[in-house]
Order: sequence, then C-alpha cells, then structure tokens
Amino acid sequence: MATKATRSGTKGRTAPKGAAKSSKPRASSGESLVVVESPAKARTIERMLGSTFTVRASQGHVRDLPKGKLGVNVEEGFSPSYLVTKDKETIIQELKKLGGKASSIYLATDPDREGEAIAWHIAKAAGWEGNGHDLQRVVFHEITREAVQESFKHPRTIDMELVNAQQARRILDRLVGYQISPLLWRKVQRGLSAGRVQSVALRMVVDREKEIDAFVPVEHWSIEAKLHKDDEKAAPFTATLHSLKGERGKHNIPDSASAEKVRSELNGAEYRVDSVKKREVRQSPAPPFITSTLQQEAYRKLRFSAKRTMAVAQQLYEGLSVGQEGSVGLITYMRTDSVQVNPGSIREAREYIASKYGAEYLPSQPRAFRKKAKGAQEAHEAIRPTSILREPKQIRSHLTSDQARLYDLIWQRMLASQMADARSDSTTVDIGAKCVAVPKTYTFRAVGTVLKFPGFRTLYLEGKDDSDGDEGEGKAPLPELSQNDLLTLMSLEPKQHFTQPPARYSEATLVKALEEMGIGRPSTYAPIISTISDRQYVVKEEGRLKPTALGTTVSDLLVEHFSSVMDMNFTAKMEEDLDEVAQGDQEMAPMLQEFYTPFKKALDAAEQAMPKVKIEEATEEVCQKCGNSMVIKTGRFGRFLACTNFPACRNTRPLAADGKAQASEGQASAEPEETGESCEKCGKPMQMRSGRFGRFIACTDYPTCKSSKPILNKIGVACPRCGSDIVERRSRKKGRPFFGCSAYPKCDYVSNQRPLPDPCPECGGLMVAAGTKSVKCTQCTWTEKIEKAKALEAASTR
Repeated sequence: MATKATRSGTKGRTAPKGAAKSSKPRASSGESLVVVESPAKARTIERMLGSTFTVRASQGHVRDLPKGKLGVNVEEGFSPSYLVTKDKETIIQELKKLGGKASSIYLATDPDREGEAIAWHIAKAAGWEGNGHDLQRVVFHEITREAVQESFKHPRTIDMELVNAQQARRILDRLVGYQISPLLWRKVQRGLSAGRVQSVALRMVVDREKEIDAFVPVEHWSIEAKLHKDDEKAAPFTATLHSLKGERGKHNIPDSASAEKVRSELNGAEYRVDSVKKREVRQSPAPPFITSTLQQEAYRKLRFSAKRTMAVAQQLYEGLSVGQEGSVGLITYMRTDSVQVNPGSIREAREYIASKYGAEYLPSQPRAFRKKAKGAQEAHEAIRPTSILREPKQIRSHLTSDQARLYDLIWQRMLASQMADARSDSTTVDIGAKCVAVPKTYTFRAVGTVLKFPGFRTLYLEGKDDSDGDEGEGKAPLPELSQNDLLTLMSLEPKQHFTQPPARYSEATLVKALEEMGIGRPSTYAPIISTISDRQYVVKEEGRLKPTALGTTVSDLLVEHFSSVMDMNFTAKMEEDLDEVAQGDQEMAPMLQEFYTPFKKALDAAEQAMPKVKIEEATEEVCQKCGNSMVIKTGRFGRFLACTNFPACRNTRPLAADGKAQASEGQASAEPEETGESCEKCGKPMQMRSGRFGRFIACTDYPTCKSSKPILNKIGVACPRCGSDIVERRSRKKGRPFFGCSAYPKCDYVSNQRPLPDPCPECGGLMVAAGTKSVKCTQCTWTEKIEKAKALEAASTR
C-alpha cells in the first residue's frame, strides 16, 4: 500500500517527459495509448485526439478487495490485498499488450479521488510502473476537443494523496461491512448488510419516522378578515389577525372557544389602516449545480431518483452524437461539490444573455459563488453545459427524453445563475381593529407583492421541498392604501389549524440533509439511497422514504451496539479525516487505526450482547386459504406476505415495490404507477403496470401507442460470462421466474436457480440457491446448507 512517503505525484504537478527506464528496451509503435473508464467516453475522446492515439476503456475499476475474505491486513498497517476482478482479466491482458507497443501511456480517468484510484489500479494491474513506460496522468472536467487537447499538453503523475484517500474510504467500508454484516446475518436474518455511511443514512430515516410517531399535534386558530376600501375600483383583500395592541409578540388563539371570544369582541369593530410599509425585494439566482443540488432539483422537477439522475448525467458527460458536430460531452463532470465556473464559460453565458434577453437582464459584474458546505472540492468546477450556445431545442432530437430533460435543467440553471436579480415591490399593511364592546384594539396584517422585473425568473426558478417556506412568493397584490384609510369588513372567518409533524425524507431532502451534515461525498449519495432501498430497509410511500420493520430493527441494533459508527457527527468527522488524507495533511494508516481500535472492541462486545431477533410486520391482509391474519416477512429474495398460521398454513403472497400486496392469481392487476419517464415513440408519460407475467412499463397513450418495455429486476449479481447485471425474468407461457443476463441477446446466460452474490469459498465461482435449503457452486462440487452458509457482505458505498 502506498503511503505519503512513497507517493508518485501531487495535484497540479507536471510529470517528467519520461519515467525511469528499465534495462530492457521496449518496442514502440509510435502511437500513444489512452485509458479511460467507459466505452462511450473512449469513443468520444478517440475522435478528438486523432489517429496517433489508441483509446481503450477499463470499464471501471479493474482491481478490488477479494469478495471471499476481509482482504485487509489489520496487523500490517491495514495493507489491502487487491485482485484483478475476473471480468477484467481479458481487458488487462489487452492493455498490457497495447502498452508494450505504445510510445506513451496516458491515464485519462475521471477527475476525482475515484478516478485517480482507478488510474493507479490500472497501472498496477498492467505492470506499467517502473518498467520503462512513459506513464502520465491527464485530467479534464469536460469532454470537448479544446479541453481534452489542452489537458494532454499538461500531464502529471498519479496523485497518491487522492489515491490513499480513496483507499482509506474503501478499507473503512470493508472493515465495517465485512465484520458487522455477518453479525446481522447470525442475529437477525441472512442477506442483511451494514455500511459505514449507508447505516447512518438509514438511522436518519428511522429517527425521522420515530419523530413522526411521537408527534402530538397542537391545535391553534387564525382569524381572517376580508376587507375593502371605500372605493369602487379597489378590490377586496384579506388580512390575518396578527397581534393585540399592548401585548408583545403574535397573539395566540389556542382553541375554538378563544377564537369565538375574539370574534365576538370584534363585532362592530372599526377597521382603519395604521401603517403602510413598502420596500423593494431582490431575489438572486441559485448557483450552478453541484452533485447534491442536481439530484435534489431533478427529483423536485423531473421526479428522477438520485440513481437515475447520475446515470443520465454520466451519458451527457461522456459524450453523445449531436448531428454534424459528432460526439461531444454536453456537460462538465457531474461528481463535484464546487460551484465555481471558469471565466470563459461565464463570459460566454453573459454574451448570450445580452444578445438573447437584452442588457437589462445582465448584471454589471459577473456573478461568483462560494460553496457553503464543508468538504474538499474534488472536481473544481460546477456542473454546467460545455457550451451555453448548444441550446436544448437545437439538440433535443439527438437525445432521449431523459437526456433532453436533464440537459435542459442544467442549461437553464447555468444561464440563470449569470442573469440579473428579480425585483419585487413588497407591501406590508397593518390594520387596527378597534373593538366597541371592550377596550381592545387588534392588529390585522396583510402582505402583498408585485413583481416589477422578472430577471432570472424569466428563464428559471429553483424548486422547493414541501418543508420550505414560500418566502413571500405567491402573495396577491394589495390595493393602493394609505395611513388612516377607513376599511369596511366584508367577513370575519376563524380557521382551525394543527401543527404538522416533520415530513418523511424524500430522496431530495435526504441528499440535502446528508450534505448539510457533511456525511458522504458527491460520489456516494446515489449509492447510499440505492443500497438502503435494495436491502428492503426502506420503501417509498407517495415518494417518501419510510423505514420497514427490518430497517428499524437493524438501525436500532446498530445504534445500541455500534454507537460511534452510527453517530452523525462521528461519521462527518471521518469524512473530514479522508479529506485531510487527500490533501496530504494526515497519514492513512494512523487514521484507520484510530477508527479501528474502538470499533473492534464494540464488535467483540456485540458478538456476545446482541440478541437474536425475529422480524414480522403486522398487516390488515387476511389469508385467502385459512382466514388468519398475514404478516410481512423478509427472506433471501425480498419482502413477502406469510400466513400467521404457519406451519399449518403455508400460504404466501408477493409484495409490490411500495410494500402493498400484489394481486393474487386471477385477480385484477394493480393500479398503474407514474414513472417520470416519457415514451420514446410519442413523448407521452409512461406508467408502471402489472400483468400476468409481472410488472412492466407502458405508454399512457395505449392503445394508440403500444410502446412498452419490461422492468429489469436486478438481483445484485454479475453475469459470469460478460459481467453485466443478472436480472429476474418470467417465462412467457407459464410466468415462471428465471434468471438471465441483462445484456441479452448479446449474452445468452440463463439459470433456473437464483444466483447469489457470495462467491464460492473453494473456487470463487458463481453460487446459486439449490432449492430452499442449500446453496451450491456452479463451477465445482462445493455445496452447503443455508443455515450454515458463511455470511459475507461487501458493503461498499461505491
């Protein structure tokens, strides 16, 4: 494991023209080899670099910790044991062959810690370090011809500080996942996982649910007066009781009796304007997107999940063909926590605003934004279009619906960030209501706003979560009023209210909370949410994350027995420590030791003290066979309904993704659900439906448009032939489940037995569930009963 003392480069440092040469000369083809992560990125870059460059894709990480064991030598400074993954062996052999002939080798992986680590792993796996190769690292934040060619003029060496920060994160996640997860398998049920960051996110969802359950609504009342000025041209307006003169603060009306008392006191009262205050309110645009705000806004406006947002953003970044221009990256790198934008892009945006909207929409000076949240800026620019001149409407025909909608959002946000403020006139009117029967004067208040210059709002306005206030938006304008104007009461209406519990987290608000607390980093938000969802720890109800009984139990057990790991502040501090490793301010091994010493003590104690628990969730469902109640259980294949009269009655039923019972055979299909996707044929919304062969996505314009596609139910296992995801399918004739490669028809792997994520402990081959009582390897003779199978869980956040 490399440490600071052996690092081979630092950020921004230009590499020497050649590395140390080996004694044996190498044959060179005169061409340079460039290695990137994805085939799409490779195709885009190869076109930009020309014929003297050969570009190949590593298809992500090529080495990782072994799946069958911890893979970290705790006694030897937490040194990791990396292996080339089976699906990358062929790729590494090809890279070795091409590298042996190349005059220079450029590692052009993504510009963050993960990309730096991938570059280092490629160099290690291919044996390029110290063997006479001219090995260089290039970094660019957008895939355009100018940016790519410029980066190749300023190569550097691999930054081992960034690499060590990524290694430290991976080792921390392995230490937690591979040692807590088996404990959960033994104490709760097979197939569970724990992770250093995912478990804290789960705790946040569980804690919010507990707040909601414990919430006691408090009644309060308001009184609204509908008033109008004695002027035929003046429109009526509404004012709300604010205070009682002589008292400090807002007047509290706790119940209906108090509201009725106030209303009776106001009978015959005289309403007169006490004061009119006017002020100009300026609203500034939001900064360009960073990873977290892109995920939040894509959820609010497009209803994209964090995972879906990042998948589409990756496509826009890596390059798409847009007609005569060819393949080009449409946005800058999408994993970033920096709001900075380079001067050239700001200048381009300002010129566009001046020509498109006019000089009044252009601020006198370019806007500069600062990031508020803590944390290192890994990619040093915000998410923006690579050219503001590439208007969404011009390239929409070359993009899918998802790509076009997300690009439009990014384009608008960037352009609006450099536009002039919106300006409104806000008027606050206080009205005195002098009572006749009692010596009291109540103050009613009315607030109105008039937008006098839209500024950036002409183009874009940031979305809001349910919990956000309206900040004065949407208030109707008031008639022209002056002090001492006499007003006529039209109606007086008391209204009952109750305080509301905190809202459950949506994906957007959970990402926002994680960022504000300093938990996780740009690359981790989407995997965190996917993991706690895939593990059935949370389900979505009306777009909100609700913990299951399983998720609550797991969280409570971890909080009780691993208090430091589950502490939000402790987890945020670990992120700061990782940032310090990335900046060279802290060594990796001591940081890991500081974490591991108390963690190991907690782990040993939990082995003895953690109780065994059985999880069943009560429902209102009734067994169709025997009439007893049904409960939700969680098995190796997910959540399901089971009869409480087991084993006398063995009736079970599947659950839909939202936790509701699926219709039994012969019953009507479940109601369609919105997906947020648009039909690629006609552009109409797509819905999720259930049919005799399972759930599928279909166009809402059916039968006019019969476009549909199956839902690929990934099971978290890679295909043993090509490395793609294995998905669960159903046969067309009898609807029986089977498992096949998602890359079909390119890969025709299929199995009637469910593949399992754990590799064979003997040969590392693919294991499958052999019936309901045992597991077996598909490549050797190893088999074992399920209740004795070893619990291994790779709980990495990325």
